[in-house]
Amino acid sequence: MAPIRLGLLSTANINAQILGGAGETDRVEIVAVGSRDGAKAQAYAAEHGIERSHGSYEALLADEGVDAVYIGLPNGMHHEWTLHALAAGKHVLVEKPYTRHAAEAEAAFDAADAAGLVLMEAFMYRHHPQTAVLRDRVVGGAIGRLQVVKTMFSFALEDLTNVRALPELDGGALMDVGCYCVSAIRLLAGEPQRVSGEQVTGSTGVDMAFHGTLRCADDVIGQFEASFRSPRRQRVEVVGEEGAITVEAPFRVDWGGAVLLARRDGEALGEPEAVDVPRANSYRVQLENLADAVEGRGPQLLGRDDAVGQARTIEALYRAADEGRTVAVAPSGETAGAASA
Repeated sequence: MAPIRLGLLSTANINAQILGGAGETDRVEIVAVGSRDGAKAQAYAAEHGIERSHGSYEALLADEGVDAVYIGLPNGMHHEWTLHALAAGKHVLVEKPYTRHAAEAEAAFDAADAAGLVLMEAFMYRHHPQTAVLRDRVVGGAIGRLQVVKTMFSFALEDLTNVRALPELDGGALMDVGCYCVSAIRLLAGEPQRVSGEQVTGSTGVDMAFHGTLRCADDVIGQFEASFRSPRRQRVEVVGEEGAITVEAPFRVDWGGAVLLARRDGEALGEPEAVDVPRANSYRVQLENLADAVEGRGPQLLGRDDAVGQARTIEALYRAADEGRTVAVAPSGETAGAASA
């Protein structure tokens, strides 16, 4: 079967990871790139050995030799260009987080379903075997009844002209790195019932740090720290009645993190044991899952339910921080307002 022909909508830095993943598989081929600057697109295509370049996003979407597009634009542009891409008949892989508004996620998947197209939110870490190992250990009862999921992801953002720091492009620590923390908590503990949050707002108007708590079913608590003010760190710790699992570098596994499982020994935890995790390029596996979904070989790992649940939780967290109170998370099919606490 011929590879899926993928176009890059923008010349964003994150494209380098997609290009690297595509270089490790014959399932996806990068055939075109589009930029609002034609010369920039042409130079980018020449540098990376891409066959065609386009001087506008619209021209890329009109390219009949493109089956699907990867949208690596800033957060605030995801929804608009996803809808344009779907209207042009292209499958879409859109960088995380898709949106901070649940209604936008619902509308996008409605459009994809109506057109018979694949829409996938690009949480690449979810595709890595390390994430499956963690989930399987927790679900399989390796640490007993789940109690707490703690996550953190931080780095020092010094350039406040960066898109991550611009409110008009939906920047902020929760949107950029906190979304990973929220995703991990939801994966392991299920959808939250209510949330609370505290944010530290910077000079540009975005949250430079966000600390959140998610109350999930069966008295499971999720806690996270997302920050542009702290040294580079990321971690997931999962605690159950009979043990704990710690994952170093859970969201960028190429950093060489480890999965450590410690079981209860009396009143304390015993010595942790390392859990074997297969090596893989998260971006390659993600692209192969996209190809499977487009070709009908298998289901996409991340679809409507996950993307809408993610957006619904982020929406509630920002509301909780803005209003200084706990906010109930709207169940599927309800609006955020109907679930206010």
